[in-house]
Amino acid sequence: MINLETLATEQQNSHSQHIDSVSTEDMLRIINEEDHKVADAVGAIIPAIAQAVDTIADKLRRGGRLFYMGSGTSGRLGILDAVECPPTYSTDPERIQGLIAGGYEAIFRAKEGAEDSPELGRQDLIDKNLTADDVVVGLSASGRTPYVVGGLTYAASVGAATIAIDCSPHSAIGRCANIDLCAVVGPEVVTGSTRMKAGTAQKMIANMLSTGAMIRLGKVYGNLMVDVKSSNQKLEERARRIVMTATGCSRQKAIEALRESQGRAKTAIVMVLLHIPASEAEDRLTAAQGYVAAVLKEAAHGLR
Repeated sequence: MINLETLATEQQNSHSQHIDSVSTEDMLRIINEEDHKVADAVGAIIPAIAQAVDTIADKLRRGGRLFYMGSGTSGRLGILDAVECPPTYSTDPERIQGLIAGGYEAIFRAKEGAEDSPELGRQDLIDKNLTADDVVVGLSASGRTPYVVGGLTYAASVGAATIAIDCSPHSAIGRCANIDLCAVVGPEVVTGSTRMKAGTAQKMIANMLSTGAMIRLGKVYGNLMVDVKSSNQKLEERARRIVMTATGCSRQKAIEALRESQGRAKTAIVMVLLHIPASEAEDRLTAAQGYVAAVLKEAAHGLR
């Protein structure tokens, strides 16, 4: 028998007990007031999130992979974060992946029963040939999802780094992980509806993990998305604006540099700022492990 009484995510919220009898505007204000608590809950665990970011960045830098895994809303949030990385930061889709209990169909149609199998979580990672070079982030609002427990337990057994994202203290997945990111957001507006505050907290934390790791890997210069993949008209225009902002050059100059660099904003920035051809800019970026700032610092040092 599953005991939900002790789970923070299953408690009743006294603030919203009469939400069904208030006006629509008051209903929404109650929801909004509760949502304000989420950022504070995430802010309270920033030190642990920072540790997780550094762990992920180190694994990716060494050629490892990042896997998110969860069921239901939590699984979909992991997939959402994973699939946004290739267009935003030009990562290989194999490097950051999302796994959901029940597989592909569960992304679009709830297959909540799939979460009850720890063996399924284990098998999904075996199928990915998980190694000690990788990192697994398990997401579960309640912190008890067997699919995630099984996955994290297996990940630990092969020496992979393990991170839990949950919203209920002293959770099962927290005990399975090297780092437990527990954002205590309090009871949901609708009791047990963890797609609300808990889901928002998980999304915020996942944003921090992937964005923080990408910054640490040199995929951001200043606050510019310099490794953006120019895969559609909007992103092509964004790349032009990034080059113009980073270098102060004209639009036409940015277009020319991006054409010569085959759409790589990083390369175009180095080309424009150092007045060098694309091939040399690429060589310098490779030597600096992809960090634009390091290339520019080295060039400035050479002029002294």
